[in-house]
Amino acid sequence: MILKNNYSLLNYNSFKIDVKAKEFVEVNSTDELKEICKINNRKEILFLGGGSNILFTKDFQGLIIHLNLKGKTIEKIDSNHSIISAYAGENWNKFVNYCLEKNLGGIENLSLIPGNVGSAPVQNIGAYGTELKDVFVSCEVFNQKDCTVKEYNLDDCCFDYRNSIFKTKKHLIIISLKLKLTNNDHYINSSYGGVNDELGRLGIKNPTIRDVSEAVINIRNRKLPDPKNIGNAGSFFKNPIVDLKKIEAIKKNFIDIPNFKVEENKFKIPAAWLIEKAGFKGKNFGKFGVHKSQSLVLVNYGNASGKDIYKLSLSIKEVVNRIFKINLETEVNIIL
Repeated sequence: MILKNNYSLLNYNSFKIDVKAKEFVEVNSTDELKEICKINNRKEILFLGGGSNILFTKDFQGLIIHLNLKGKTIEKIDSNHSIISAYAGENWNKFVNYCLEKNLGGIENLSLIPGNVGSAPVQNIGAYGTELKDVFVSCEVFNQKDCTVKEYNLDDCCFDYRNSIFKTKKHLIIISLKLKLTNNDHYINSSYGGVNDELGRLGIKNPTIRDVSEAVINIRNRKLPDPKNIGNAGSFFKNPIVDLKKIEAIKKNFIDIPNFKVEENKFKIPAAWLIEKAGFKGKNFGKFGVHKSQSLVLVNYGNASGKDIYKLSLSIKEVVNRIFKINLETEVNIIL
């Protein structure tokens, strides 16, 4: 391990915000992680993986620990299922592709989600009708407070919509992940978000897990900007979940409000629709703005500060709340 001072984080956050960490270190094993945390247990510490879900609004005056733990293993448990384990530093989309190469199904709908494996349980990542919890078995968790490692099962993680125990208990750091995937025949989930339409455009009638992955990638590429070209962190806001009374109130002025029932008297409203109706879709403020094709995505067109993006997010929340009486929650971790 090499401790670096006044270290640029430009290449460690997908928003491409040019800030610095007072101290920075990359760890490549659990032993290194334990060592650095014991040495620096009184300092402000921030753990950083792929940097795809974070917005820095200023320099970080503590220690950044970049988790670079790598490795994957597969254990066949029966003729239909295998357990695959992966360390936190593995790139998520490359991990999905690896599973597809091994003909392991269950996460093909989560193709092209940015970030690393270690951040997947924090958000309970989800897309196109699939969530991580659907295939989750357990994860190894490092407790920053006492430098111990413990295994957390599905119930321990308290998964919810884009939420988990790791969102609030930030001293719990995921170092590896186990998923239960299918070996061969697999129920194809293609009914959500236009996946079937895309499969139709590709001329595919009996899709495989690879076909579903390709369809999802095509849709995401059309809707979302590549962070390599335009700084962004994907969806900045969660889709709000409201009751029927709220839906009926909004319908008085917006009869066409899209909504999806998620449970009894609970309905999900696309945040992108709310933001578009609030007049922000495609709004350009020079160095930053809202993406022209997907209003959930705030973008850094070049040399914007984190404060610029943050102030824009506050403006969006204020206008949406004024029009719809809905408080948008952020998906992105904002470092103030």
